[in-house]
Amino acid sequence: MIKTIVALSFTLITFCFVNGQSNKLQSFYNYDSTIEHRVDEIFHALNDTSRVAQMIVTSAGELGKPDKTILKLVTENKIGGIVFLKGSKESHKKLINNINLINESKKHLPLLYSIDAEPSLFNGRLKGTNPLINTIDIKTINQSDSIARIINHNLLEIGFRQNFAPVTDISPENEAIKNRSFGNDKEKVIELSKQFIKTTQEQGIIATAKHFPGHGLVKGDTHKKSVYIDGQLQELDVYPPLIEAGVLSIMMAHITIINNPKYNTNGLPASCSRNIVTGLLKDELGFKGLVITDALNIMKAVTIIDNAPLLASKAGNDMLLMPIDETKTINSIINEMKNDSIYKKQVYQSVKKIIRLKLYLGLIK
Repeated sequence: MIKTIVALSFTLITFCFVNGQSNKLQSFYNYDSTIEHRVDEIFHALNDTSRVAQMIVTSAGELGKPDKTILKLVTENKIGGIVFLKGSKESHKKLINNINLINESKKHLPLLYSIDAEPSLFNGRLKGTNPLINTIDIKTINQSDSIARIINHNLLEIGFRQNFAPVTDISPENEAIKNRSFGNDKEKVIELSKQFIKTTQEQGIIATAKHFPGHGLVKGDTHKKSVYIDGQLQELDVYPPLIEAGVLSIMMAHITIINNPKYNTNGLPASCSRNIVTGLLKDELGFKGLVITDALNIMKAVTIIDNAPLLASKAGNDMLLMPIDETKTINSIINEMKNDSIYKKQVYQSVKKIIRLKLYLGLIK
């Protein structure tokens, strides 16, 4: 009897938590004067270093930075989030608990914990979990919903509130994408992505459509070399329906665009091109959510560029994923802000957007 009561109580608590968070999170795009006032209060209590730090996402786990380095960054208030790479649920949760204790003692803003919990990568990112079917094998809306719920349950148990999923590229043939895609039928990709996003965000986790403006119909792997979209942006049509459906985060691809007079990136990857991040995604498609780069530490397309994190920020990205040197990145952004008032205003807008999301997630009280 006691076990039954405990189980029911846990179910009720989970139901209230999930539904309470979903109501808040789904309201992110609605204007709320109380929330805006709170954002301003929090923002003005920070200095420029701690503001810019909100844009920085470092890495943890077996393939990330050492725990000692991460704890130092947390203590120095130089990051706003952490993406967790390969590791067990137990090791991830232990590190998150340690970080939270430091953060609370220092009275820093809570961090946003993220992970690449795509169906195809889920078991690799969270060792010891039951393997799921690959994304390419998800064929129906019900399957997309069910898989997202399984993922969400595991992520919420650990403390993750942002999932770098789903992959919305429309082909499984690319070297980097493979079975991580929903397939080569554009309408099916849109349909299944929308359901995955809806379920994820209703349960209090930020979903992330990736990799803008499309990584499926190109040759090559951006981890290894510069990759090009030659001509038309064939996958761009995927994004307007996802934006309309309320996706909260979009990840930029490190893909260079050539032979396209309107969207050429002039030799830069799309993630570092203001023409694509701000001109196309934010202005033309009207995306008002969080724009985040793909990894800035291992992708050949960006590691060969001098100060790619600064270029990515100037292009319009709100969060910078895994810069090689967090302190150098913060300093370079602050120095640029001193010389460019328009850029300074843009950075402040990004920081306020991140604070708003943390409020809607319930991370900040």
